[in-house]
Amino acid sequence: MFKLSFLRSCLAAALASAALLPAAHAQNDYPSKPIRIVVGYPAGGSVDIAARILADGLGPRLHAAIVVDNLGGAAGAIAAQKVAGSAPDGYTLLVGANNELAATGTVNPAQKYDPEKDFTPVGLAVTAPVLLVAGPKAGVKTLDEFVEAVRRKPGQYSYGSSGVGSILHFAGELIKQRAGIFMTHIPYRGTAPLLSDLAGGNIEFAMISPAAAAPFIRSGRITALGISSPQRSPAMPGVPALAEHPRLKGYEMIGWFALVGPRGLPPEVNARLAAALQATLQDPAIRKRLDEASMVPASGREDVAAMIRADVAQYRKLVDFAHIRD
Repeated sequence: MFKLSFLRSCLAAALASAALLPAAHAQNDYPSKPIRIVVGYPAGGSVDIAARILADGLGPRLHAAIVVDNLGGAAGAIAAQKVAGSAPDGYTLLVGANNELAATGTVNPAQKYDPEKDFTPVGLAVTAPVLLVAGPKAGVKTLDEFVEAVRRKPGQYSYGSSGVGSILHFAGELIKQRAGIFMTHIPYRGTAPLLSDLAGGNIEFAMISPAAAAPFIRSGRITALGISSPQRSPAMPGVPALAEHPRLKGYEMIGWFALVGPRGLPPEVNARLAAALQATLQDPAIRKRLDEASMVPASGREDVAAMIRADVAQYRKLVDFAHIRD
């Protein structure tokens, strides 16, 4: 009886081990097919630019084809929800901004995912400041002229952003809070239509990423007034930091983009992705391309979860100040 019971136990253990072999084998062979990186914004925006640069570095290091898939809408939240609900196998990832990974939930309580619970952080990719820019309708060329013009005519000027609850929206509201001025916020579905309206004279000002704004600035169609980093950017030394203005002392609002997967990403897969990301961010050619896009490469080892918590706290204060609702 003992021998029979023992044999049955061994058989059960063997069957259980066999059932685990396909999953373990799949993780060891990862990746064995193309990887999809989802971006929550149209092509040509700063997140899209960063994702494509990263894909060029990650592909060779992972020995896999990487496809960037643009799924715009709701300040990145539509794409984030899609990735949050995908299989945690490492084949569907998100290059997400602090829009969808921190900001959007503070203005939309009905958001169907929790950034702190529904994603597995792979690593921080880049940080990116925000630009305050003026179109031809504004009639201003400097930060001093901007503050004075809006101060004298409260409510008569408007500024655009890539959507309600986006980092660009919060950057504009922080200017209003710090400077004690008022502008009307006009949300857009992405930076392309925003830039078109700004250059065409339909709105006066905008908060936008340096990468997206650069061609318009170079052509003279719009003017860069200030940058949201505490100091001037080496890539744009002629543009003052917003914090240089007496009414905006201490101003800082930095965007960031991180690579994340859905909750439950296997540790072995996450480790492989993290190592590839860190190596990519140390690649001189990749760093040069990010620098040219006014993005600061991260190390890939930063605590993304802690960054999300800190940003959520800051954004909630701005939501209360501006009475923002999605």
